[in-house]
Amino acid sequence: MTTGQSLRFTIIGAFFTLLTILILGRMVRLQAEPQKEAFIHQGEITSGRSVQLIPARGKIYDRWGHLLAGNETVYEIGVDLWNEDINPETIALAGSVVLGLDYSSILVDLLQRISENSPYYVLDKFGTSDEIAHLQKLIDELEENPSGNGVSSDGKPHSLKGLNFEPYFQRIYPENNLASNVLGFVNKEPVSVYGIEGYYDDLLSGVTREYWYPYDPNRVTELPDSTEGASLILTLDREIQASVEEILDKAIENNGAYAGTIVIMNPKTGEILAMATSPRININEYWRVGEVFDEDQVFNLAIHSYEPGSVFKVFTMASALDSGTVEPDTTFVDTGVFQIGGVPIYNWNRGAWGPQTMLGCMQHSLNVCLAWVSDQMGASIFYSYLQDFGFGHPTGIELDSEVSGHLKLPGDADWYEADLGTNAFGQGISVTPVQMLTGLSAIANGGKMVAPRIVYSVIDRGRQYNTSIQIIGEPISKETANTLSDMLAVSLEEEASTALVPGYRVAGKTGTAEIPSPQGYVSSATNASFAGWGPVDDPQFIVYIWIEKPTSSPWGSVVAAPIFSEVVERLVVLLNIPPDPVRQSLTISESAP
Repeated sequence: MTTGQSLRFTIIGAFFTLLTILILGRMVRLQAEPQKEAFIHQGEITSGRSVQLIPARGKIYDRWGHLLAGNETVYEIGVDLWNEDINPETIALAGSVVLGLDYSSILVDLLQRISENSPYYVLDKFGTSDEIAHLQKLIDELEENPSGNGVSSDGKPHSLKGLNFEPYFQRIYPENNLASNVLGFVNKEPVSVYGIEGYYDDLLSGVTREYWYPYDPNRVTELPDSTEGASLILTLDREIQASVEEILDKAIENNGAYAGTIVIMNPKTGEILAMATSPRININEYWRVGEVFDEDQVFNLAIHSYEPGSVFKVFTMASALDSGTVEPDTTFVDTGVFQIGGVPIYNWNRGAWGPQTMLGCMQHSLNVCLAWVSDQMGASIFYSYLQDFGFGHPTGIELDSEVSGHLKLPGDADWYEADLGTNAFGQGISVTPVQMLTGLSAIANGGKMVAPRIVYSVIDRGRQYNTSIQIIGEPISKETANTLSDMLAVSLEEEASTALVPGYRVAGKTGTAEIPSPQGYVSSATNASFAGWGPVDDPQFIVYIWIEKPTSSPWGSVVAAPIFSEVVERLVVLLNIPPDPVRQSLTISESAP
């Protein structure tokens, strides 16, 4: 090798060495510069985009398989801004005509995104199948006759090239407002609100995955799997639910009431067969929820608390009978007033009823007598029983936003001795209808209290998992439960109550409670209630009724009792419960040798 060649190779080697050093130096500098993140982000948005793969949300059915919540396909309509044949004016016009969007706003957005070299623009996230079909027809027409459709203001041929349609699922409710307060809803965000949808959101929604969609077709990979949400079968019976909602709506109108709820539970299993609440909305139009519901008008009264009034006397008497404080024939002389904690207690009519047995006290709903009964028990025994019945904490029913109610206890800062008397007849205590049903199940079910449940089974990945009956306590004995049920049945029968059902022996109790105000119990507004179950010898249902602020009459015996009778008359048909004589004769014949 000559000296000249050696020098030439040395120079070339030095050049490439210097070039390598410069490149490495630039790389190191880029890593240290503050603009590094911006460069990386720019590279990401120009190489592809992140796509969220949302699986189909699990469906919700009633106990017989009627679909209450399902899914329909909608489309994200987007624009590929890097398509060379894109025509913003044509796309804006199509968006205006087909999708009802504002032409000027779309055009300005498109031109701005194009100037920023953005790769993609979302035109509409909720396109319907009809809208997609209309847009596809326009695309085909423009492609078939590109020269016959004129040009836009910039001289480009009209074209809808660059439009993309990506399908995904949106929640629908085929029954509109049926059981809407139980179901809750999923909005377009999508966020699950209230009811079953809110409580079981994680289970219903499945597993959402993020997928990077590269614009380079050579880098496209197979979409990852997305786990679909589990489906739910509820304990609700669609026919019973619809029937009870009809009865409730009529009762609200006829009594000029503010709101109301009727809940039906099987006392042996805890299954909620119907949970009707008024007002309610078509949850496909969930955006109306703010027009109807606020802090005064709650979404689901069945899991909201209120002062129940005399219907609560059932628990006071159950506690007294079970503790041995009184017997059904224990006598009490009602003088019309009873002092407890320095506070006088009066009857609902301010009258004195004279000598009464415990049956008479319940039949005439005497506040004075029940306050005396609780005083005879003493605070320790009385409140111990109320806690055993489940008051003061949520039941755990599978509904979002259940409240706990409020049970004041001795030793609490807000408890006074007079509360021992007023709580005995349902004043100064707050409960939910579902709590009341839970406690009443112990009386209707031979002393065994069952947890309320509204989900019958879960269907996940092809397998069905049934929920089970949960006995959550035995606050009273079977003997006490049977004795009290018979007392309440006799009470209805002797007063010829409007709650009675021809052919069926039922037990129950009315309730009327003044609604407290900041000034105390001075309002004329009341809560009218009724709790009842039957048939008494083999209870298969408990019905709880709460009518809020009726104007036709303040009394539970006038407003709520006849509603119970109407509900049960339909219920025994839908549940195929024969009249007592027929059912009892069938039982005798089946047991005969």
